[in-house]
Amino acid sequence: MSKLVVVAKVVAKKEFLKSVKSELLTLIAQTRKEDGCIEYTLHQDNEDSALFMFYETWENLASLENHLQSKHYKAHAKAVHGMIEDKEVHKMTRIEL
Repeated sequence: MSKLVVVAKVVAKKEFLKSVKSELLTLIAQTRKEDGCIEYTLHQDNEDSALFMFYETWENLASLENHLQSKHYKAHAKAVHGMIEDKEVHKMTRIEL
């Protein structure tokens, strides 16, 4: 079965850029320890510093759902409430040739 790939876009409100970036960084170490997490990397746009992209690979949908219910993810969501301009999450399947 194919792994689940997630590409998540987060755009911080300009006035909260430093706080949002800090909160996003706190997710990385804890998330990488979760069962089912294969890859979890954060990227920041070179032209728009308020634009962040997570590239994630999970064993399956259940692993991702467990992540979204984790204590550290819920704490993150609460911490950045009102500081995010836009957020998009794309759940994808890699196409292998």
